[in-house]
Amino acid sequence: MEIYLISAVLVFVFSGLLAMAGLGAAFLFVPLFYYLGVPLAEATPTALLLNVVSLLFATINYWRGKLINWRVGVPVLITAVALSPVGALLTAHVDKTILLSIFAAFLVFAGFMMLFYKAKKREQELSRGIEVTAGAGVGSVAGFMGGLLGVGGGNFILPVLNWLGLDAKFAAGTTALVVVFSSLSGFLAHASISGLDPLFVGIMAAMAAGGSIVGSQLMKTRVSSSQLKKIIGVLLFVIAAKMIIDIVK
Repeated sequence: MEIYLISAVLVFVFSGLLAMAGLGAAFLFVPLFYYLGVPLAEATPTALLLNVVSLLFATINYWRGKLINWRVGVPVLITAVALSPVGALLTAHVDKTILLSIFAAFLVFAGFMMLFYKAKKREQELSRGIEVTAGAGVGSVAGFMGGLLGVGGGNFILPVLNWLGLDAKFAAGTTALVVVFSSLSGFLAHASISGLDPLFVGIMAAMAAGGSIVGSQLMKTRVSSSQLKKIIGVLLFVIAAKMIIDIVK
């Protein structure tokens, strides 16, 4: 019962914080659940489902605000949704130490993105062919890695959309749309091969929804998204360091 309580508090808090920054929190939930004693095979799909729940509200708001670029987003969405189950099904066949090592490397990458990445708008538009090719390529990588590790893959998608010339708000809205559906695709694949605790998943989903709603409301105040990202970036480095130390022991 203690795991349920601690997990519920962490999910509510981090879903709210990351909603304020316009992000999903799966990349935090997998290691947090794992270190709280939740088996990796259960932590991964649960984190993906929480990504769907927390980002769904943001995606609806982006859609209402007409901040989704469908022309660029559809190729990313199709390949991400198609490859996410492939990564998910491969998880069971990858050694746990290798999986944790890949995840630690991803956390370092995500931490750098949080701390140092700055969106730059492209001045010259790219051809439709380049948009489709680049979109399909990053969708494949994000979908596969997201399904394998239990993360949304937004850290891969967002910078590529910026490189393709999308305005920061359109890039964020389009990324959120893709991550919702790729996370759902990965979750369904994981759920088909992993035993999940319905009570645990239900409680965490409710906490993620509540945290996201609160976070979305707080976004309307003067909370600094850049400061939040710096805090989250440092936290990712700390978690990655802990995982690396445990792996090499």
